[in-house]
Amino acid sequence: MNSSRKSTVKPGRLRSRNFAIEQLPGLSQDHLARLQAIGITSTFHLLQQAWTTIGKEDLARRISIHVQYVHKWVALADLARVPAVGCQYCGLLLHAGVAKVEHLAALPVGQLHRQILKLQVATFQRPDRCPTLGEVERWIQQAKSLLQTEAH
Repeated sequence: MNSSRKSTVKPGRLRSRNFAIEQLPGLSQDHLARLQAIGITSTFHLLQQAWTTIGKEDLARRISIHVQYVHKWVALADLARVPAVGCQYCGLLLHAGVAKVEHLAALPVGQLHRQILKLQVATFQRPDRCPTLGEVERWIQQAKSLLQTEAH
């Protein structure tokens, strides 16, 4: 994500979603407090601070945590930018092996749906909790649309 790029989007174009940092899944109260203490209050703030490898390392150093946590948070925040994914499904996608919007956009719908179904069955023995094929297709289409919007 290019932090210098303006967020103005032409009508009809998909907009990246931004969430309060506390909505990002998997953040402990301690980690949340550390992020907020240095002014990171949203997923966009996180992405602006830690999009690059150097940014991730710097953030980890500034809040005294292992850089692997920052990598995970950035992946979740990136995926959450896709409106239909948001904070509700970004963790599911990350656990299914999808770590970037670019990766999501490139996956075949059926393959991703099977990966998620396999994960749901293995983790919860609940295939009924798997998003529908239509939902997965919407995620992929929106990821493609976001990437096209950001390229212009």
